[in-house]
Amino acid sequence: MKSIAIIPARMGSSRFPGKPMKKIHGVPMIGHCYFRTSMCNELLDTYVATCDQEIFDYIESINGKVVMTSGTHERATDRTAEAMLKIEGIIGEKIDLVVMVQGDEPMVTPDMISESLQPLYEDSSINVVNLMADMGSCEEFEDPNEVKVVVDNFSNAIYFSREPIPSRKKGFEHVPMLKQVCIIPFRRDYLLKFNDTPETNLERIESVDMMRIIENGEKVRMVMTEAKSFSVDTQEDLLSVEEKMKNDQLMRRYK
Repeated sequence: MKSIAIIPARMGSSRFPGKPMKKIHGVPMIGHCYFRTSMCNELLDTYVATCDQEIFDYIESINGKVVMTSGTHERATDRTAEAMLKIEGIIGEKIDLVVMVQGDEPMVTPDMISESLQPLYEDSSINVVNLMADMGSCEEFEDPNEVKVVVDNFSNAIYFSREPIPSRKKGFEHVPMLKQVCIIPFRRDYLLKFNDTPETNLERIESVDMMRIIENGEKVRMVMTEAKSFSVDTQEDLLSVEEKMKNDQLMRRYK
């Protein structure tokens, strides 16, 4: 199967403006995402999709591949789909799988990309996959910037929320505390179908794209990763991730 990764990124984040170009150990965050994603040997190629000239110029300066997209997109999936179609025009063929890697996941690893792709290789009925991980603290569980997920016995998502789910207030000492990790592979045609499907009520309420799939009676396969990954939504997150990446081995392989 022909698989590519697309990293949607824009400077106008409402929660942390300009965050793709914020530096971690001297490298802009979008650079970490690009270098680390492109290390996955299962990918035909890795691209950044952006509407901002500053990001475009930086990716070109590191000899990366980048596609300029519309500035009107409100969702990362819309930007990813536009970029995918442009890339197909460039390479002259359709791709099979597109892995959307959010540009605020600077600790992504090539193994995480591989983990997310595996169910799509094994089961043709699966159209979209999300990684998930255990949360390490109650503080992280309570953080509204972290998207939580509960799953069924078949590892399909039941519900996503920025609220702490399931509830810890019913007398249970331990509950599963799982977070969405924004490495999301789609089958090509399913990504286009997803973007043609109207936004849903719970998707708006929770501000989580994947709720659109669940509300329409379809499935999101979740895959557990043991890798430690932390998204960056605030300046405090940036400082925390910089500390966590002090002894990161993959940084030595950046080219």
